Amino acid sequence: MSSVAGGGALDLNQLRTFLTVHRSGSFTAAAALLGLAQPTVTAQVRALERRLGRRLFERLPRGVAPTPVADELAAQVAAPLDALAVVAGGSGREAPPGPVHLAGPAELLALRVLPSLAPLVDDGLRLRVTPGLTDDLLADLGRGLFDLVIATRRPRGRVLAAEPLMDEEFVLVAAPGWARRVGPGRVAADGPAALRGVPLVTYAEDLPIARRYWRHVFGTRLSGPSAVVVPDLRGVLAAVVAGAGISVLPRYLCQDELAAGTLELLLEPEDPPINTAFLAQRSGPADNPHVTLVRDHLLRAARAW
Repeated sequence: MSSVAGGGALDLNQLRTFLTVHRSGSFTAAAALLGLAQPTVTAQVRALERRLGRRLFERLPRGVAPTPVADELAAQVAAPLDALAVVAGGSGREAPPGPVHLAGPAELLALRVLPSLAPLVDDGLRLRVTPGLTDDLLADLGRGLFDLVIATRRPRGRVLAAEPLMDEEFVLVAAPGWARRVGPGRVAADGPAALRGVPLVTYAEDLPIARRYWRHVFGTRLSGPSAVVVPDLRGVLAAVVAGAGISVLPRYLCQDELAAGTLELLLEPEDPPINTAFLAQRSGPADNPHVTLVRDHLLRAARAW
């Protein structure tokens, strides 16, 4: 620790508190993770700053941002403190692991994640599951409200770590009645012009999945409002199967309907749009061993999704 922490030993409690603030991105989240009052966390970080003679964090409207000095100090102390935590936590009688707080898109949780994790519950796993949108869930993960988040984009910054979980392929689908009205091969031949006047079913007013499909496959911008907006892709799927119109859906969500013939592909492009889902958690080792169990199990299971 010569470059930042030279000139004498530093207080271990202050370093632990500093590292938790650095990883969580806020004094409030760090206090919750450490079981301390927020003024105590603030006081320990300020004492460490006085000891170093350097400012470690800049306050933001939500949370704090580490200075370059803080990033350097975190890089120096993280491994030794994590190793010490493992040694300190390995003695004595251990309480049963607490619940694993997992969050992600509602549809993916319901159709893939929860069925995959069900066998672990019989082995003592406790789960608390929250559906939501990626940006909100990642912010709450950084504040320590979740242990794991399935995100539709890779998180930025050093506070969160992420591994690719699965690739979603997006497909343009309709019920057989609408597929006949559009006409076999029409979309391949005429592009989006073949879909003029066909009702569009989406899960948000700004058409995020459909807009991406139009841009990637057709090279054009999708314009016009949705006929039906359902803020749950399972609801979108149900509406399209019932004949409400067309939609762009993840293939995993509608593969059973495609196999049964209640949905049909309107186009099979050589290069379909793909989105990668990531499994994110706070940087550093998890205090709860079941968090690691769930993470590793999901990464293995996702290979078959």
